[in-house]
Amino acid sequence: MAKDYTQMWSSIGLNLKGHDGLLTVLTEAYKGIYLSQKNRPKGMDYFDFVISEVHGLRIEEIFEAKKSGKKVIGTFCVYVPEELVLAVDGVCIGLCAGADVGSDEAEKYVPRNTCALIKAFLGFKLAGLCPYVELTDLIVGETTCDGKKKAYEIFDEITNKVYVMELPHKKGVDGRTMWRNEIKRFADKLEELTGNKITPEKLLESSRIVNAKRKALQRLSALRAADPSPISGLDALLINQVSFYDDPIRFTAKTNELCDELAERIKAGSSVAAKGSLRVLISGSPMAIPNWKLHAIVEGSGATVVGEESCVGERNFRTLLDENFSSVEQGIDKLSERSLTVDCACFTPNTERLDNIVEMTKRLKAQGVIHYALQFCTPYMMEAFKAKKTVDAIGVPFLRIETDYSMEDMGQLTTRVGAFLEMMQTRVNA
Repeated sequence: MAKDYTQMWSSIGLNLKGHDGLLTVLTEAYKGIYLSQKNRPKGMDYFDFVISEVHGLRIEEIFEAKKSGKKVIGTFCVYVPEELVLAVDGVCIGLCAGADVGSDEAEKYVPRNTCALIKAFLGFKLAGLCPYVELTDLIVGETTCDGKKKAYEIFDEITNKVYVMELPHKKGVDGRTMWRNEIKRFADKLEELTGNKITPEKLLESSRIVNAKRKALQRLSALRAADPSPISGLDALLINQVSFYDDPIRFTAKTNELCDELAERIKAGSSVAAKGSLRVLISGSPMAIPNWKLHAIVEGSGATVVGEESCVGERNFRTLLDENFSSVEQGIDKLSERSLTVDCACFTPNTERLDNIVEMTKRLKAQGVIHYALQFCTPYMMEAFKAKKTVDAIGVPFLRIETDYSMEDMGQLTTRVGAFLEMMQTRVNA
């Protein structure tokens, strides 16, 4: 029998009726999209459990951490260094921003033609549906786009706990100096908030924890290069999404256990798809839980998603942190250097991202690239032009998609993806 968390949800101020409705919808969607898949790895049982308890047991764990004196830091972006949060004995958690929730309320504060991710994090709070937001002691934003930058001002008025890190939009000497200073200021803010001093020993310990998580995700990505893939793109996406919510040490152990199983599946020729099935790389905007729409369409049409060139994907774990430091100041230097290898579309120029799309396409043996942008996500919508030129140059089919979190365009997208897969198949057969 499922545990009743109603009292806990009530104590943190959730809208119980709305929250029950949200969980019902998500449970049904999860059953239809995920649990209906055939021949899934046994190791996915853990990640199914995490999702079933994402607003239950995980919230209870965070609740208990707060009772023990730990501070909870909520984030939206991979530029926020998790290592620093762990170094002050904090809990780092990704915040709700992946569903069409509370849009009517959000649109009282932001324009209707605002990207779905921004409306979602406002909507989840305004509708009283995100327990993570309610448990945070600090919410860390970052200036990766103008929409977020201004929305954080509004979000701070609503929550009174937003801290913004200013990200440079060029990676020259001045930009690197500025970002290093921002990370130092964030470290100071965390020490002030928690009362805990960051020491070289604590920072090195936390760096090893986060690097171990990145290595597990790198391992998962490498296994997806097998033909046929031992895991669906949907399941791999879910694991990447869970990495922002779960306890990092437990997550790493469970992901490595799954990777052990996937390696055995490759040896045995066991797969979620037939050998020779079409292989698709998805590139672009991040996909927060429960944004599974595009993967569900692609794989429901018979292809396999073999990689995500995304912040909820390789952009998050591609580069490890250099652990060769002996002081906090050196550690902050290393954190700054590593995070600026992340090729967000907010940067200009952004040739690294184009190079990484090509590298991933070749390494994962993708036969087509779908460029995904959230509607009104200007940086990724604009970069689609150069991404297409780059992919065209290596002779791989390219499809550009702009959508939001709603299900209204499912039919249209299914038709477009189906036609794209037919074009890919023709190319493969030629």
